[in-house]
Amino acid sequence: MSGEFDRDANGHHGSAPGSPMLENARPGTSGGASNGGGAVYDKRVEDVMYSDVGINTLLNRLKQSIASARDFAQFLKKRSTLEEDQAKGLKRLTQTQLESVRRADVRGGTYAQQLTEVLRVHEKMADNGMQFALSLHQMHEDLDVLSANMERGRKQGKHDGLAAEKNASDLEAAMLKAKAKYEGFAEDYDKARTGDTRAGRRLGIKGPKSAEQHEQDLLRKTQAAEAEYRAKVDEARVAREELVNAQRPRFVKELEKYIKECDSALTLQLQKFATFNEKLLLGNGLLVQPLSDASNLQRSLRDLVLDIDNERDFNSNIGAEHHKIPPRNHELVFEKSRVLESKTTQPVRQPTLTPQTPAASAPALSVNTASSQPGSTNSRSGGPPQSSFAGPSSSFAGPTSGAPFSNSPVTSSAAVPPSDPFRAGSPPYAPGSSSSPYNPSSAPLRDTYGSTPPYPTHPSERAAPSYNGNTPIQSTGVIASSPIPNSGSPFQSSPTVHSGSPRNRVFGVSMDELFTRDQSAVPIIVFQCIQAVDMFGLEIEGIYRQTGNMAQVNRLRQAFDSLPPNDPQLDFRNPSNFGHDVNAVTSLMKTFFRELPDPLFTKDTYANFIESAQVDGNDARRDALHQCINDLPDANYATMRALVLHLHRVMQNEARTRMTAANLAVCLAPTLMGAHQGPRIQDASWQQRVLETILSNATAIFDED
Repeated sequence: MSGEFDRDANGHHGSAPGSPMLENARPGTSGGASNGGGAVYDKRVEDVMYSDVGINTLLNRLKQSIASARDFAQFLKKRSTLEEDQAKGLKRLTQTQLESVRRADVRGGTYAQQLTEVLRVHEKMADNGMQFALSLHQMHEDLDVLSANMERGRKQGKHDGLAAEKNASDLEAAMLKAKAKYEGFAEDYDKARTGDTRAGRRLGIKGPKSAEQHEQDLLRKTQAAEAEYRAKVDEARVAREELVNAQRPRFVKELEKYIKECDSALTLQLQKFATFNEKLLLGNGLLVQPLSDASNLQRSLRDLVLDIDNERDFNSNIGAEHHKIPPRNHELVFEKSRVLESKTTQPVRQPTLTPQTPAASAPALSVNTASSQPGSTNSRSGGPPQSSFAGPSSSFAGPTSGAPFSNSPVTSSAAVPPSDPFRAGSPPYAPGSSSSPYNPSSAPLRDTYGSTPPYPTHPSERAAPSYNGNTPIQSTGVIASSPIPNSGSPFQSSPTVHSGSPRNRVFGVSMDELFTRDQSAVPIIVFQCIQAVDMFGLEIEGIYRQTGNMAQVNRLRQAFDSLPPNDPQLDFRNPSNFGHDVNAVTSLMKTFFRELPDPLFTKDTYANFIESAQVDGNDARRDALHQCINDLPDANYATMRALVLHLHRVMQNEARTRMTAANLAVCLAPTLMGAHQGPRIQDASWQQRVLETILSNATAIFDED
């Protein structure tokens, strides 16, 4: 009975025959005479797959394939990210360089043309890199989907396959247990039948059993154990045959299919990876050096660079300035003054001049000379000076009639009598002037200015007419003839200032001098620039960070340095006056602050501002900076108030301008506090913190009304 269920390691009875599902499970692997090695290898593989360890072995192999696919997918993801970052960086760098080439402060001509073509090639290379990155990302996603599907199939195969294997193993274990029980009863029955007295005492319910009773009892138990053992053998045999002939081959097929599908897909992605690399390198190579084909009009980088003609660029650039050559006489000859010649030919009504003052024969033209003195009372209050002007009375004797005279075609107004030295409300402009007075109040500004802006809105607010004796002193820089004082009154002629003279210069002039000269706490250039940005620049992204056209900036700078403040060309409510380039306006204002002899944050208070910026608490730092601002001179304080409230309006439009307090501080702190030179290099971060704190607390430090 011990040999009813003998099997080999593969689960087959008797000698080991081939797998019953071999032909269906492994088609086309029978091998032939020409492939004997492969047939031996395939036979070994089949023996493993269809053995008791086959499913576990295939599950481990599928796990390796899935892990390989996931690892390569992660590699593709990282490589795609690197290529995308490189392509985007190259694209940004190329666009930045293209914008730089278009600026007026760099070379033009063939250099700019050929460099533009070279940069276009780099843009195409960036496009190739971006396409390569997208392809790698798609491969990564495909492998992720594949790995997920294979993992689900592996889990399902593991559950079903191992369950069938376990069921067959459990039935075999039950069969072996029944066999052991059967053999034990058979051995006891054999001993009782042969009369072995060592079988032990035979006790029953009613007392000791006889030998015949004991033998009959063991016979019944042996027969029952034999029947149970036979049933277990049949049940285990059916389960084993079902497993070997149907279930195991099916699970092996499924797992083998998953393994081959995963391996094939991974190999395909590797082939695509190699192809995409070749395509990228070949595409970039053809951009750098195209094929020498007659129909191909694309040129190589070498050819583009060789077409740069330095001599031609030099000649064209310098020759373009030919129209700026000022006209000049070929000979330098002496020409006698026409005024002196007219004296000898025509009688002219001239005032009597003493020999000590021959220059007094020229007409007296009034400009703002008194207001240019720092600390002048007239420069802040706008009233007449308190001290009288004492001039030598013997140096000039005016005409008795008191009639004005002038060598200008513009006739002057009548002399103001001494009893009326100040004419209230009269505009400080010369009568008959061709340029109308500038009046910003005629065009409404934005509502953010409020009713009383912190800077002048009319030239009459910048400088009221003041008088020195009986001579009116102009405060706007406009040339005007002055009436001749009455006979016997002291008089001192003012220097004549023409439009464009250094007396109108704005850049490089200190705040105190501008305040004294123009009678405006906020410089006119700052007021106009703030007005332009408030009206046209609050929706421009990167305002104050972008640089305007340098040619336009230089033109505006020349205009402010040469034209009078009331000139219509300096009215920035008309965008055509600044070429519709708001960035040029911001660059102009930054240049003005950068060239101040003493920065807006003065040198005397610089250390206090830096020390206040190092305070830890936000409120304490704000209060410390507020005290430093209060210590600034009047002109600096008023200008800072107007500028900070204007920048606060820029920050309120952050959604469009993308300019926060931190961004504005980075752009403007070096300009307003002084360049980072010498020991100030280490103060760069503190300067930014000063301005950022002030801008963040603008309405707390300055009253917006």
